[in-house]
Amino acid sequence: MNTLQLLSGHIISLAGALFLFLAALGIIRMPDVYNRMQAGTKATTFGTLLVLTGQGILHPSWTGKFILLALFILLTNPVSSHALGRAAHFIGVKLSKESVADALAEKISNEREMPE
Repeated sequence: MNTLQLLSGHIISLAGALFLFLAALGIIRMPDVYNRMQAGTKATTFGTLLVLTGQGILHPSWTGKFILLALFILLTNPVSSHALGRAAHFIGVKLSKESVADALAEKISNEREMPE
């Protein structure tokens, strides 16, 4: 393995670790469950993909496994976050005072007003 490959693998993995750290920070700092889920989902998805890419560069024989893991994360992370957000909304978890819009509540009220 040459030095450039080694260095790029480590830098990409480090960038992924930074995104994962920022996701954890976002989960702590955000005011309500919906913002926490958004911060956590977007940053952890991207951070994990970067870490897997960096490790794929460092360990080329594992690349197939890393691709499968990346596909699994790309498919399940946003879907699970969406399901948790809708569930939180439907059981009545309130938005923070700083939130300015509730698109799901607007959509539901518009659907109730429309005749079938």
